[in-house]
Amino acid sequence: MALFALFLFSDLLSRAFEGWFVPFLGFFLLPWTTLAYAVMWSSGPNGVKGFEWFIVILAFVFDLGSYMQGSRRRDARA
Repeated sequence: MALFALFLFSDLLSRAFEGWFVPFLGFFLLPWTTLAYAVMWSSGPNGVKGFEWFIVILAFVFDLGSYMQGSRRRDARA
């Protein structure tokens, strides 16, 4: 929901990404990573640098963790 709100009410996603396709894919595939990248992009004057990449990678790990948790639950039901 946060990505959708950012899309509607701010220009944060358009500043962080050049087109609409990557944020659209990110909304469905890697929402935490997309959100973290957009927020980290806006926090500095020159894009994502240094420690900000750690935050983006941490968000990617959260996205992967949610996929892994979903597959574990699916396997447990079968």
